[in-house]
Amino acid sequence: MNNLASTIRDAASILMTPFDFEPRTRVVWGEHAIDRLGELTGQLSARRALIVTDPGIVAAGHVERGLRSLRKADVDPHVFDGARENPTTVDVQRGVLVAHDYRPDLLIGLGGGSSLDCAKGVNFIFTGGGSMRDYWGVGKARNEMLPMIAVPTTAGTGSELQSFALISDAETNVKMACGDRKASCRIAILDPCLTLTQPAQVTALTGIDALSHAVESYVTTKRNQISMLFSRESFRLIAGNLRRVLEDGDDLMARAAMQLGASYAGLAIENSMLGASHALANPLTATFGIVHGQAVGLMLPHVVRFNGQIINHEYQELLSTIANQPQSPQARRGADGLVELINELVVAAGLEVQLRQLGVSRESLPKLAEGAAQQWTGSFNPRSVNKDDFLEIYEHAF
Repeated sequence: MNNLASTIRDAASILMTPFDFEPRTRVVWGEHAIDRLGELTGQLSARRALIVTDPGIVAAGHVERGLRSLRKADVDPHVFDGARENPTTVDVQRGVLVAHDYRPDLLIGLGGGSSLDCAKGVNFIFTGGGSMRDYWGVGKARNEMLPMIAVPTTAGTGSELQSFALISDAETNVKMACGDRKASCRIAILDPCLTLTQPAQVTALTGIDALSHAVESYVTTKRNQISMLFSRESFRLIAGNLRRVLEDGDDLMARAAMQLGASYAGLAIENSMLGASHALANPLTATFGIVHGQAVGLMLPHVVRFNGQIINHEYQELLSTIANQPQSPQARRGADGLVELINELVVAAGLEVQLRQLGVSRESLPKLAEGAAQQWTGSFNPRSVNKDDFLEIYEHAF
């Protein structure tokens, strides 16, 4: 009875949590929606558009398709294809130099989350000067920023619906979260056909990343009724379709569900932030170069188990969104059931489940825990977490 009373009180407290929800990005969704890029750019009264992308997206033909649409609408386009995975301050600065030469009146991020984040980084500095470090934090944009259009080609970060850019400091390898409402894209073009060209490994890594966003954003201390709506639907779409796209990369319906799920998770993050899994993952990427999707996918089950001591009910709510979730008395439920599901999906994605398998040494764990304790996202974890807790979680994952 005490547990029931506690659950009712917790639900009531979330119901009364204030929120300020202001959608700032128009979402244009549909097959072949990229062909509207020129039309939509013209609607923003832009005539010179700088596309920020990477060589892989150019090779896939997506950039050329965007260029044709822009030219058809009498928009003069220019391409910067120097965005790299986990964009750094160096990548952003190269883009800024191109922008100064070309003088665009609109930016287009075309590609995965890295291209979108790099475009935002270019926008911060091109319009406000200084360096990326000047924008580390929230609300530090100095001037109005150029309008941006996001065209994601992966189903992962949800950056198209967030006001944050994640940029790594090239000198320290620290990931800087640079956020400002001015950095929100004016339009996000969601074309599921673009995600069909994702290599299998990219599908796996971005899919697990999106799953982690849905799970973490649902339980943070900043969560509210709006963010939880998006988190739940995101989890339902991603957990219900990730295995399908891993087994059949040409399944457009599953691809579409994954893309929408990733975007909904981006909206959830915008209103609720993330938690300890990302705090634990970032030092692994900075120190050992472990790809983010692998790092966060490995750490997420251990964080769910850690948090489950106080929010088991919320994890069961997520599980209940999946139609084929076992309902028998013997079925594992709550945190245990969610851990089991996540582990199954991580293994299905071909990712490792132990730190030692990725070349992480036990001796490095205390230093990694110090780094995790300095990550901003850890402060939103539903269960208070400190350096000693991070070390214990790393040890469980070792």
